[in-house]
Amino acid sequence: MTGIESNGHPAAAGTVRIAAAGDVHVSPALADDARKAFAGLAGACDLLLLAGDLTTHGQPEQARVLAEAVGPLDVPMYAVLGNHDLHCNDVESCLPIYEDAGITVLERQATTLCIGHTEIGIVGLKGFVGGFKGSHLPDFGEPLLREVYAETSRDVQALDAGLKEVAHCPVRIVLLHYAPCGDTLVGEPEGIWTMLGSDRLAAPIAEHEPDMVLHGHAHAGTFEGRIADVPVYNVSVPVLGKDFWVFELTGLERATAPLH
Repeated sequence: MTGIESNGHPAAAGTVRIAAAGDVHVSPALADDARKAFAGLAGACDLLLLAGDLTTHGQPEQARVLAEAVGPLDVPMYAVLGNHDLHCNDVESCLPIYEDAGITVLERQATTLCIGHTEIGIVGLKGFVGGFKGSHLPDFGEPLLREVYAETSRDVQALDAGLKEVAHCPVRIVLLHYAPCGDTLVGEPEGIWTMLGSDRLAAPIAEHEPDMVLHGHAHAGTFEGRIADVPVYNVSVPVLGKDFWVFELTGLERATAPLH
């Protein structure tokens, strides 16, 4: 069983360091800030995960700023898109830019990678709206509203399928943009929680028990919550109060260390 620690100390043997952030909102006007932020990760992580809202409006010139900023990093990089990244409806122009920069964008997909001797499974999807206890959008009424419900249903199904696909991995991570639980929304006005995520995403998480869940989107939310025994972290930059949070997964099999 792995443990999760979060600190700034050098990594011990048997530890994987995962840098995470959401809502970085890069743009040409913020190019210098982006370069400095990502340069600070050099040598400080083994894996980078970005929880959506990579750009301010999802335009190619903004995607190129991110691509340039991550250029010096030599670690695996995975991301999901956020609502800002879809604003201009030009995702198809941005995806090749991310790919060329070494960022793999996951949308209702699962993937695996090895760091040292540890196989890590990542299930990534944007997620969607739908609400929480007392504020659920129902599968009823106008077709447009029912389509919102259906879109979230597709996310729930993809999350379940992805977690089944990586069930063999000793470390499993869910990467989202929208929130799957209310704990990490505390601080946001309750009147907008319906638009910040959906607890329908919690069911496959509770069933399959990944090691951790990361999301963004809720800028005024709370850093840590839980779904059953699974830790959930809101890694939106405004919540973190810094550029990235580095999680240390401990107790992992590495080339130089036994399980502990």
